[in-house]
Amino acid sequence: MTFVDTHCHLDDTRGADLHEVIAAATAAGVAAMITVGCDAATSQAAIDIAGRFPGVYATAGLHPHEARHGVDSITPLLATPGIVAVGECGLDYHYDNSPRDLQRAAFAAQVELAAELGLPLVVHTREAWADTFDIIDAGASPPAVIFHCFTGGPDEARACLDRGGFLSFSGIVTFPSATDVQAAAVLCPADRLLSETDSPYLAPVPHRGRPNRPAYVTDVVAALARLRGMPLAGTAEAIARAARAAFPALAGVA
Repeated sequence: MTFVDTHCHLDDTRGADLHEVIAAATAAGVAAMITVGCDAATSQAAIDIAGRFPGVYATAGLHPHEARHGVDSITPLLATPGIVAVGECGLDYHYDNSPRDLQRAAFAAQVELAAELGLPLVVHTREAWADTFDIIDAGASPPAVIFHCFTGGPDEARACLDRGGFLSFSGIVTFPSATDVQAAAVLCPADRLLSETDSPYLAPVPHRGRPNRPAYVTDVVAALARLRGMPLAGTAEAIARAARAAFPALAGVA
């Protein structure tokens, strides 16, 4: 059985040995891990890690928290061979670590870059759905838009899907209180359904309270299978197929 972690941060293992973290994921059946950049330093780290480990892929992007640094800080890294997506980028109105006008400008610029480069776009949105959709609708069209760590409900899910987006579910979908997210996971078509850990954050049940790891994506997929009333193997296969569609660089993943 093949699992895919479409979003993790392998530059931050919370002190665990990186080789051991990746080996544990491989042993669990995780055939591909996309390690995601949030600024120039973490994007470069993602590139370096992907270059060292088979089955690990890298993105480069500017997270809304880091928007004050400007998109020019990560643009050169997007020319690196092997980059599989632009992002994560988007809007975060919960923390407002960067001013909202700078967040919107950086997000819009990365939408355009993804379209120009023919790369998928990895989107982070928190308490900012309306502005997120407005910027996506106003910009050029990347080949795929992945709504990472999807935290909306059915209405937001339908709005993402209407725009051709992919919904990537994290360990949040295993939380008993996350009923809206679970409802969105049930209605999501199989060809738009993705799994992720966002490690080291958001460890799924039964690993709450520990640093998250890519190996735990198996628990996310198991939860999705239960919610959707589908066999685990079939769900994992459908997610791997959707991941290949969202991220063409993963074409060789079983």
